[in-house]
Amino acid sequence: MPYFVILLDWGLINAEFDWLARAIELNIPELTQTAQTNQPKEPPISLEELPRIQAPTITLTAIDQRVNITGRERTPQNFQGNLTAVGTIFGGSFFVRLDQPNLQQRETWRLAEAQFLRKLDRSDYIFGSQAPFWRSQGTGDYWGFTVIQRWGFTPPPPSGRGGFNPQQRLQASQIERTIVGRANPGTLVRLTQGLGEGALAEVLVDSSGIYRFENVRVDNQSANTNYRVLLYRDASLTAQPEIRDVSFSRALELLPSGASALIVSGGLRRQFAANDTWLGTFSDFRGGISQRWGLTEELTVGLGGVYDRASDPQSASEFRGLAELFFLPASGKVQASVSAIKGDTWDVNADIRLQPFRNFTARFNSDRFSQRLNLDWRVLPSLSLFGAIDSRDGNSAGLQFSRRGKTSETSLRATFDSNNRFRWNLTQRLGKLEFTQQGNEISTQSALSYNFSAQQSLLFNYETRSQNLLDDNLATLSWRYRSTARSLDGNYLWEAQLGYAIGSRGEGIIASAGTTIIPGLLLRGRYQGVALTSSESSFNIELVSSLDLQAGISPSDRRNDNFRTLGGIAIFAFFDANNNGKQDAGESVYTGNLDMFVLNNKPLASYQVQRRRERNSLRLPQGTYRLDFKPSGFPPGWKTAVDALAIDVVAGAYTVVRVPLVRS
Repeated sequence: MPYFVILLDWGLINAEFDWLARAIELNIPELTQTAQTNQPKEPPISLEELPRIQAPTITLTAIDQRVNITGRERTPQNFQGNLTAVGTIFGGSFFVRLDQPNLQQRETWRLAEAQFLRKLDRSDYIFGSQAPFWRSQGTGDYWGFTVIQRWGFTPPPPSGRGGFNPQQRLQASQIERTIVGRANPGTLVRLTQGLGEGALAEVLVDSSGIYRFENVRVDNQSANTNYRVLLYRDASLTAQPEIRDVSFSRALELLPSGASALIVSGGLRRQFAANDTWLGTFSDFRGGISQRWGLTEELTVGLGGVYDRASDPQSASEFRGLAELFFLPASGKVQASVSAIKGDTWDVNADIRLQPFRNFTARFNSDRFSQRLNLDWRVLPSLSLFGAIDSRDGNSAGLQFSRRGKTSETSLRATFDSNNRFRWNLTQRLGKLEFTQQGNEISTQSALSYNFSAQQSLLFNYETRSQNLLDDNLATLSWRYRSTARSLDGNYLWEAQLGYAIGSRGEGIIASAGTTIIPGLLLRGRYQGVALTSSESSFNIELVSSLDLQAGISPSDRRNDNFRTLGGIAIFAFFDANNNGKQDAGESVYTGNLDMFVLNNKPLASYQVQRRRERNSLRLPQGTYRLDFKPSGFPPGWKTAVDALAIDVVAGAYTVVRVPLVRS
């Protein structure tokens, strides 16, 4: 430990925090290059002698309000929600989230998150609520500070999905993760990304009470991906889901040879008791320090220590040692990722993979739930055999078959284990007809759909569940409409579903509708007259409103969570008739195409631009960008006063760029 203390001394404090002592002087990094050294670098963007547009120093950028109203036939309605705000200050972003378990009782509201984050190429600073960089099994969340210093590598640029993950800021290459957790049997678990509503994958929890999503990829372009799992008890989609932070098994995180990274963190544990205020109670200091070294191109190691009374409630030791090893030889036949914390006992997360032959892989995984050995043999291009030995769940074997034609597709995965449990997933597509089914020892879900067009489908669903000596079933026939167009956050502009359900608990109407056609507003509702395990009717109404507060109050695109790690540019072009550089009364805005704008040598239209009558805005990683004006795109009789601009962008806000068009 003395070695780490020396590294943290005045060299780090003076070199990295001097921006605070120098009146918050912004240090805008150059555009981040990809971490893959084998890719050709793009030519540098020249910014010399260009007029410079400074990024805002303090601003409240956007506010989101999410409201959920749920109810059942014989229970009172429940009003829940959360309020979030995001902006920029001191060259970084700030984010605040207020949870509202009961909108009708303000005394129940709680401050869920309050975070300041400043990301640079070589260092990161985070203050407030955050995730500890070590594994902790205690209750309560963590509030404090974290400082990361990097030497010899740059992390992948942020994708804007979700907040700060300290482990991802220590990475320099693509990784794969396994998301694992516990839930009640019969729970439907959906994996989502950031605040997006679309499910990346879903699974019905079987009798083991464990859900697992394997091979969830996080590459260089999405290093800040924030995965969440939504848990629907009894697979009821009308119920308010439980939202959990994911639990990752460690994955390969090699650093370049000679590179290193230091992380230091300290803070307090926060908990809420029955009579606590909206801020909660802070107690129990927690902290840790760790450093990683890229010893060779094939080997990265890490050492550190943690002080955490709540890390393992059953341990008598508050101090725990931390060791890490990441290994990938050039042959690629072996790769290992091992992380161990040692207190009274060992807590080891391991991911070791052997691939002696091109079509055969052996993989050993270990986490706090179990140890697993998986064998995978690709017999044919479309057929694989696999087996598993699990310390918790017994042994299993199975097969996977997949085949795709011009108008058809077949996919089947089936397993049988030593506890006589059979589990399967089947997908069959034939032209406009599609059949899917998944099942385990307690439940099945079957769906048959016929797509009349890209917008309209006829659906038939059948569910069964056998548990606690009860056998339930539910059959549903419905019509579904989804618009071809979507909003920028991925939701359909219009969607609706109407059907009728008959089951062991009764019968009733099933209906849902949603729209994002109103700018800044998402409205979605669902009514269910009967459920698989309940005869009660239920409903759910969701309302999400988003406001952009920069350059006036206007609707936002419901992606404001992206501003935690991204900034952006908002371009206002107007006809400056009197050539004074300001938009005066009577001077109209430019609403034509984007042909005149070129950002970093690429047409602005090639970016994901949100177009409104008065402005064009887009999200970008922190950096300095060059905006050129292309004469061939000018409106007839007009031109810009300058040929190009340098624009600074910081996380948490748009940099507003006003472009006057003068007479040519």
